[in-house]
Amino acid sequence: MEPADAEHDDHAVFRRHGAEAVLLLGGAAAILLQLADPRVARGVARHSDFASRPLDRLIGTLDYVYAVGFGDDEIAAAAVRRVNARHAPVRSRPGATDESTDAAYSAFDADAQRWVASTLLAVALDIHERVYGPLPPTDADAIVRGYAPLGFRLQGSREGWPDTRQEFDAWWNARLGTLRVTDEARHVARTLLSTSDALRGLSFLLPPVRLVTAELLPPALRDAYGFRWTPRARRVAQAWLAAVAAVWPWLPRIVRHAPMRVSLHRARRRYAERVHRGR
Repeated sequence: MEPADAEHDDHAVFRRHGAEAVLLLGGAAAILLQLADPRVARGVARHSDFASRPLDRLIGTLDYVYAVGFGDDEIAAAAVRRVNARHAPVRSRPGATDESTDAAYSAFDADAQRWVASTLLAVALDIHERVYGPLPPTDADAIVRGYAPLGFRLQGSREGWPDTRQEFDAWWNARLGTLRVTDEARHVARTLLSTSDALRGLSFLLPPVRLVTAELLPPALRDAYGFRWTPRARRVAQAWLAAVAAVWPWLPRIVRHAPMRVSLHRARRRYAERVHRGR
């Protein structure tokens, strides 16, 4: 296969995977994984209100992922500018000293952005295989490569991003051993997954969300966040995921891909309005 053909085939595999709204089941797990990097936790705790407005954070993340993964060049570039503008103030103060000087942070830290992108990939692969079964190695490799632009379209580098599922799994497992759940991370996680005003009107969803989130986390992080993980809790979480897996593949594509279509429509409208105001 010629390189151009291989790239096109990779993109097609990624789009089939990335368009599935069922991947959103892993959203909270991805966030808790991100927060287990103290740099991310400190930046979120000091500069973001997403724990009290999780739906806004979810929509913003989805808009960026769908714009980069599915949008044209103009839409992707607009999404990158939007994220960079929001990230600009997220950095530690020069010379600041406190109890967590080891957690100096910047939203433009390429390694931290790579970590955030990798959490989205790891959780998405897990959800995909729980719903559809094991991925063929060539498809899994294509999906791994398909997530690379989420980091390098910002300040992350394409260099060093794994080319295969095997390479990604090796890097991921090594990285898990370096994580540390801080008090800041636990505070944000409690706010995100508590029955507070964060999800007003949707609090009935929180018990299954907490169970599924705990099931998707590595055991060490699950314990560090303080989840009460009993055999019964695990059985219930796995039953929820099994029920989704039994139903989801039978839903029509228009339903399974609806969030992606809505997000791209919103992005095109926002971009068109920006171009119009610039004239």
